[in-house]
Amino acid sequence: MSRSDTGQGRGRRIVLWRHGQTAWNLERRFQGSTDIELTETGVGQARRSARLLASLKPDAIISSDLRRAAKTADELASITDHPVTRDSALRETYAGVWQGLTHEEIVERHGDEYAAWKRGEPVRRGGGELETEVADRAAPVVLRHADKLPDGGTLVVVSHGGTIRTTIGRLLGLEARHWESLGGLANCSWSVLGEGARGWRLLEHNAGTLPEPVLGDDD
Repeated sequence: MSRSDTGQGRGRRIVLWRHGQTAWNLERRFQGSTDIELTETGVGQARRSARLLASLKPDAIISSDLRRAAKTADELASITDHPVTRDSALRETYAGVWQGLTHEEIVERHGDEYAAWKRGEPVRRGGGELETEVADRAAPVVLRHADKLPDGGTLVVVSHGGTIRTTIGRLLGLEARHWESLGGLANCSWSVLGEGARGWRLLEHNAGTLPEPVLGDDD
């Protein structure tokens, strides 16, 4: 991305990359902070996407320490030879008793809570974290590593659907009630933020594949 594309900013980019497929994604189970492995398909998705992202010549890679994100990040690290900095602040939203439940079970058992969340109200889903609290822990980590980039540099952040959405919302300066308007990411798809004269802006969203269903968005 050229300097002319980003106004007077330093031309830095942040690529927020969701992990590959897990068994719980297929079952539409809310994973949250539960540490679930990638499926074989998920590993294949990570390898394919890593080859594409390597062409961006990233300067640094950071990742959630949960295995599904960490293994995804390792695929890019093996191509670029960059070390991966793992940080628990990039984990998915902790959702208490929702974790491990399918979408249908959540709606059946916690319907009022689910409906309030979908309306954009601040809800501790399952007694867990607020979305703003997820952004409070994740966004500063992303910005701290982005600040270390050279002009025109690229940071790859490997994380989870919900955490990526809240981080994007925070970096774009959107009100929290509007974060849900950012569509979900398919497994191993990514979003790209570019630095402009007035701050970060969304350049790409759910990129990397042809459109496909989003399985287990908040996980």
